[in-house]
Amino acid sequence: MSTVDVKKTAREGMESLCELYKIGRGPSSSHTIGPERAVRCFADRVPTAKRFAVRLFGSLAKTGVGHGTDTVIKKTLAPRPCEIIFDPAAEGLPHPNTMELIAFDDGGELCRARVLSVGGGSIVFEGESAARPPCVYPHSRFAEIAAYCRERDIRLWEYVAEHEGEEIFTYLDEVWSAMKSAIRAGLDDEGELPGGLGVQKKANTLYHSQHVDETPETRESRIVCAYAFAVSEQNAAGERIVTAPTCGAAGVLPAVLYYQQKKHRFSDREITEALATAGIIGNLIKTNASISGAECGCQAEIGSACAMAAAALAELFGFTLDKIEYAAEIAIEHHLGLTCDPICGLVQIPCIERNAVAAMRAINAVNLSGFLWNTRKISFDRVVDTMRETGLDMHTAYKETAEGGLAKIKIERKKKEN
Repeated sequence: MSTVDVKKTAREGMESLCELYKIGRGPSSSHTIGPERAVRCFADRVPTAKRFAVRLFGSLAKTGVGHGTDTVIKKTLAPRPCEIIFDPAAEGLPHPNTMELIAFDDGGELCRARVLSVGGGSIVFEGESAARPPCVYPHSRFAEIAAYCRERDIRLWEYVAEHEGEEIFTYLDEVWSAMKSAIRAGLDDEGELPGGLGVQKKANTLYHSQHVDETPETRESRIVCAYAFAVSEQNAAGERIVTAPTCGAAGVLPAVLYYQQKKHRFSDREITEALATAGIIGNLIKTNASISGAECGCQAEIGSACAMAAAALAELFGFTLDKIEYAAEIAIEHHLGLTCDPICGLVQIPCIERNAVAAMRAINAVNLSGFLWNTRKISFDRVVDTMRETGLDMHTAYKETAEGGLAKIKIERKKKEN
C-alpha cells in the first residue's frame, strides 16, 4: 500500500473547514504556510532550545529555494539560528513534503521530529496521528452527504452549519474579507514579481484594459481573469491570501465569487454560504484524494479549486444537489492529469495563468450542469477517486519537483542587486 493510501484510509469523516481555508502568506501552502506552522509548533515544544536544524526532503528540498521555504523557516525561528539542509535524494519518504526538525541547546541535541506538509497548509507530525484536528463531519463521500441532505431537505451550507455550528460563518466572514482584500491589493499593485524571472504583474493592466471587440461576454472573461491574476500575484509576492484549497490555486474561488457578487449584488452572507458549499467539495477531495501538488500534481490544486468554485457558484444560483455535484464533477474531470511544473520552482509560470483559466472553466462548468445535469453518467466521488489514482501513477517529475513538463524550460534569472 502506498503512503497516499495509508493517509487516506487512516480515519473516517472530515475535518473542519477551518483546516481547509487558511489565511496566511504565499507563495505555497505546502512550502511556506505548512513549514511555518511546523517549526512554530516544534519550537513551542522545546522553549529551552538555543538553535535548530531543519532537513528538507523530496519536493521541499527540490523547490524549497524557489518557494522561499528556507526563508520562512529562518524568519519564524528568529532570533534563534537555524541551519537548513536540503536533501533531495532521500528515498522511502512517508510524504513528498517531509521535513525533519532538530532542536539543540548548549549540551547538544534536545529532540527531533519528522513533520509532513500534506497540502493546504496542513501538517502532520509523524507518529502523532491522534493529535490531528478532530473530524467534525461524520461523512466522507458526496453520495453520503447528498443522501443526508435529501432526507432532511437541507442544502450543503446548512449541512455545514449543522455540524460546525453557526460560528463557522464568523470564520468564513474573515475568509471572505481576506479574499476581497487580496483582490483589491492585487488590482492596485504593479511592478515585477520577486524571484528573478522578470514576470510583470498583470492584474491592473487586465482590469483597466478593453478588448478591441468588447462585449458583455469578453468583459466578464477579462474581469474574472483580472481578479484571479490579482490574488495569484499577491500570492507569488508572498502577500496575504487564503488557501482555497492551496496558495498556488488561491485565485480561482475568490475571482468567481467576487465577480458574481459585483454583478448580482449577492450579500456577504450568501457568499459565505457559497464558501461553505465549496468547502465541502474541497474537503471531500482532500480526504479522498489530495490537494497537494507534490502528491498528485496540479490537478490536486487547480483542479480542486475549480471544482470548489463551480460548486460555490451553483450554490449562489440555487441549483439542486444534483446540479451542484455535476458542476463540481465537470470541473475536476477536465483537470485530470494536469501536471505541477513550475518554472524554476516559482509559483508564477504557469501557475498564475492557470488560476484565471480555471476560474472561467468553473463558470462554464456551472452553465453546462444547469442544462445537462440529468444526462451525467459519472459521480463526483468516482472522479475524485480517479484523481487519486492518476496522481499515484504520475511520475514524480510532474509533481511540484520542477523537474518535468514546463519546468524544464530554462529561463535565466536576473541577479539580485545588493
